[in-house]
Amino acid sequence: MEDLGRLTLRVLVTGHDGYIGTLLVPMLQRAGHSVTGLDNELFHDCVFGDREQSIATLRKDVRDVTAADLEGFDAIIHLAGLSNDPLGDFEPETTYDINWHATVRLAKLAKEAGVPRFLQSSSCSNYGAAGDDFLDETSACNPVTPYGVSKVKIEEDLSKIVDDKFCATYLRNATAYGVSPRLRGDLVVNNLTGYAYTTGEVLIKSDGTPWRPLVHIEDISRAFLAVLHADVNVINGEAFNVGRTDENYRVRELADIVEEIVPNCKVTYAEGAGPDKRCYRVDCEKIKRVLPNFVPTWTVRQGVTELYDAYVRHGLTLAELEGSRYLRIKHVRELVSEGKLDSDLRWTGVSR
Repeated sequence: MEDLGRLTLRVLVTGHDGYIGTLLVPMLQRAGHSVTGLDNELFHDCVFGDREQSIATLRKDVRDVTAADLEGFDAIIHLAGLSNDPLGDFEPETTYDINWHATVRLAKLAKEAGVPRFLQSSSCSNYGAAGDDFLDETSACNPVTPYGVSKVKIEEDLSKIVDDKFCATYLRNATAYGVSPRLRGDLVVNNLTGYAYTTGEVLIKSDGTPWRPLVHIEDISRAFLAVLHADVNVINGEAFNVGRTDENYRVRELADIVEEIVPNCKVTYAEGAGPDKRCYRVDCEKIKRVLPNFVPTWTVRQGVTELYDAYVRHGLTLAELEGSRYLRIKHVRELVSEGKLDSDLRWTGVSR
């Protein structure tokens, strides 16, 4: 496979209509690439701010993709899936079906269709319960949720099909934050800032001790672009922690940052808040060493300022922050209760 850094590529982005995809697609387009999206539009109505411009799209469940859908693409960036632990816990077997089995099937179909590169959106949730030590890509995985297990299983299975004609790379994203047209209120920085703005309280829902590596979704998008342009010899079958080593924080430290930036707020703890077994601190030096074109630009402090300014601009309310538009699990539960999604989280045909 050749170096793709200077070519105009045909790129398929699955999950392009989601939290990360709505920022990644414009970045790929600015880099000169031709982008097609594939999404079941589960969160299409979860809009924050203005709707973005449309692109060529396959409205399809990732479980239903065929090899013919994939022909002619130079790369697939695979974002589609159930995106966090609460969604993963909702129906664990469905999580494995969508996140794990459908991803492996997609990669095999991509290989069959002659797509040379597959960029998998993995997660630092792979590390799970890990304590205070810094973890690099050689560290043991210890996932503690169906979401985390699914991400580990994907990497294990894709490693069996990579070869000199099919390159798969695993981007283990740190915990994301930042403003997006598909805002998520269930991510720790977004959530803490949202509560600070709407209630005057920076509400911590654990005891504040767990470690989290943090990364802005623009920097996640930059990492995908860097991998897309990289020499295949340095990325094939490789995992990369995506973030910055100096952007690991305890949750209580994140709350302190929010308290400093958002006016007239104070840190509080939810009643009965206790420890969270998800605790991991990651080393991101490998991506900096192997992919020097990846230069993350955001810090949590900058991200909190961006979020606060956006919340003020859009007049975010507590009801919205806690509602189904910005909390993925509430949105899915609502669609199921309305009969619009079935128990396997497929559209039933009932009008949205």
